[in-house]
Amino acid sequence: MFDLGGVIFTLDQQEAIRRLNNLGIADAAQRLDPYQQGGIFGELESGAISADTFREELSKLAGHTLTYEECRHAWLGYVSEVPARNLELLRQLRSKGYRLLLLSNTNPYMMSWVNSPDFDGNGHPLSSYLDKLYLSYEMKLMKPAESIFRQVLMSEQCFPNEILFVDDSPRNVAVASQIGIKTFCPENGKDWTKEIFSYL
Repeated sequence: MFDLGGVIFTLDQQEAIRRLNNLGIADAAQRLDPYQQGGIFGELESGAISADTFREELSKLAGHTLTYEECRHAWLGYVSEVPARNLELLRQLRSKGYRLLLLSNTNPYMMSWVNSPDFDGNGHPLSSYLDKLYLSYEMKLMKPAESIFRQVLMSEQCFPNEILFVDDSPRNVAVASQIGIKTFCPENGKDWTKEIFSYL
């Protein structure tokens, strides 16, 4: 079970902040968190507000009306690169018979790219590499809440020790570990594709 940003793709929080600054959000650095968002950013990722309501609220903060595309462009600032080695690993694990899941604190703007043919640069969305996507805004829950992990376990009908959870947030893996899920916490931007095999 993989996190998205910081694991499957490399995160660049500074670029997301820069893009929001350019839209007129002067305090973007205070509003954004690499692992769990707060304020209207958190409300969007927890499913409490829609993408359109987020756009309206962000427009108020910016002091002028923002388009969907402007909001999307700002969110996609988080994406530095999608390393080919990571996608190749997903293919390799699937060929070995592993069931592959995503568990991500994310939002409709980010997923409009992740679910598109533009995701891997070769015409494939992320869903073509994974068996099931568990998304915070659809589940109305966010990591590191214990309940989000328990919901995945119920849905997958498996025991905690049957899952290896790969996430770059120490806080997220700590909560998963507490309920018996095996965890691996690689550092954003580092090549974790060899090390993962020592956990399998």
